[in-house]
Amino acid sequence: MARAAVSTAAATALLALATPAWASSTAPLHPAHQGSTAAAFQQECDDERFDDLAAGQDGWHFVLPGGGKSGSFESITLTFDNGTGPVTVKVPDASDAYPDYLYSAGGRVIHAYVFTPAGWTLVDGTATISGEADRFNLSHTCAGTAPTQSPTPSPSASASPSPSTSVSPSTSVSPSESTSPSGSVSPSESVSPSTSVTPSESTGGSGGGDDENEGGLPLTGVATTSIALGGLVLIGGGALLMLRRRRDNVTFTS
Repeated sequence: MARAAVSTAAATALLALATPAWASSTAPLHPAHQGSTAAAFQQECDDERFDDLAAGQDGWHFVLPGGGKSGSFESITLTFDNGTGPVTVKVPDASDAYPDYLYSAGGRVIHAYVFTPAGWTLVDGTATISGEADRFNLSHTCAGTAPTQSPTPSPSASASPSPSTSVSPSTSVSPSESTSPSGSVSPSESVSPSTSVTPSESTGGSGGGDDENEGGLPLTGVATTSIALGGLVLIGGGALLMLRRRRDNVTFTS
């Protein structure tokens, strides 16, 4: 009996040593959950693990399925898109700005929580587990309210029209520049009537030098005499013509 007991104990020890321990492995995020946002996923904000979730944060709950064969979460690496580029978040990691939690159930760590700024997109993820599993899942979320930054640039953009529109009155200085009435001194400059003293000059009136009277002297002296003599010559010539005509008309009879 003693030998049998020793043999049984030895066999049990050998079997225990021969049984392999579970090795760590990696499991990918469920492909159907890649590209998810907290707002578009199944909302369960009544989860008590989300009690400390701030208004500007999204809460994410991941779970490891597969029973005892899958073992427990050891770590999770998640990739998010914050709108400007990828962000890597590790769970657990107390050194980053993203709160995270690992919780056990039934002696296995199969629950993981992480809080990110609201509005991020879950791109992909891998989990290091103590067992083997085909994947891990995004169970549910609680979406926060993302800060809207669009109103801040809109005032600056709307301020741009005001200078441009305010310039139009200043540039529309056409009334001030339209000084054509004042500048159009054509009436005052058109002093041609005052300078056109040709009537006074043509009368040969008083004033002016000798050069001005040379162009319009009155008829006096020799000029009058010559006209009178011309008239007498014309009258005399006419009388001679009449006498000759009468003489030619006279007929002599013998």
